[in-house]
Amino acid sequence: MTSRTVLVPPERLVRWCTNFGTRHGDVGAAVSSGRLVLSAADGATAEVNLPFDRAYDGAPDPADVAAAAGAPLAWAVLLVRKGGFAMAVVDTDRVVASKVGQRHVQGRTKAGGQSQQRFARRRDNQARQAYEAAADHAHRVLVADGSNIDALVCGGDRTAVDAVLADRRLARLVQLRVEPWLAVPDPRRAVLQQAVADGRSLRIHLS
Repeated sequence: MTSRTVLVPPERLVRWCTNFGTRHGDVGAAVSSGRLVLSAADGATAEVNLPFDRAYDGAPDPADVAAAAGAPLAWAVLLVRKGGFAMAVVDTDRVVASKVGQRHVQGRTKAGGQSQQRFARRRDNQARQAYEAAADHAHRVLVADGSNIDALVCGGDRTAVDAVLADRRLARLVQLRVEPWLAVPDPRRAVLQQAVADGRSLRIHLS
């Protein structure tokens, strides 16, 4: 049995569920453990999870699930890699504040001995400075200006994100982290826009 996870925006869920039935035959629907579960005639199943780790307790109707997924919510996204950072405060599906920045961190070297050690120290210092800059902006954009957010979606490099969130000023954000983890390249404006779309999408586990 194979399984995979897809991200579907709330406005596309009803069509997606219709297509699921077209591909797999008659579908039964039930609500279990806070998610919509679709079971098809050929044995395929789809577990539909609301975004931001919210539980669903309504009727087993894709339209109702879509409405619950699109309910108003103030949330944020934080993306960090050694090559840069991007963050945004989002009102349901509309970005109300954002910041994107790049920092130069040297790549690895094949040099050996003391040269390699000096290079590694320089690289570590550059990464530390990049993370400190990202933390400064996160405090301003996501904490000071985004104090009403109720969820945080993160992505990029896990070590980099953890380094940024280790800043004591961002302690509240740590408590707000939710799935999914977004595997993204070096954050740029277009990457941030896609992350906002993915962060508000329903996670559907298929098997």
